[in-house]
Amino acid sequence: MAKTILVAEPGKQETTVTRTFNAPRDLVFKAWTDAEQIARWWGPRNSSTAVDRLEARPGGVWRFVNTGSDGDQHGFKGVYHEVASPERIVRTFEYDGAPGHVLLETVVFEEHEGSTTVIEK
Repeated sequence: MAKTILVAEPGKQETTVTRTFNAPRDLVFKAWTDAEQIARWWGPRNSSTAVDRLEARPGGVWRFVNTGSDGDQHGFKGVYHEVASPERIVRTFEYDGAPGHVLLETVVFEEHEGSTTVIEK
């Protein structure tokens, strides 16, 4: 399991999440853009993820639905602004439970000697 580092500085409206995986960048990038792979890892451990839509291209949309162990469902969606394989993804992120609160997320994939660091801002 990759170690996760979360940085949330006081007074700023942004966070940075950094994880390093013992895998090449192409495979880690695919885990972010392939519906089968996303369903295997996205969301909390005690939930399952269904990929409703995944168009990993500029202007494409995505929508994932998490179902918790209690049966509650939570939908998440957005639009891809940039997909530069295997270096970077820029997309919006919106939770169905808080419509209108849209985040812009940038995900960078950096490879170092066979491992990949993923930086989400």
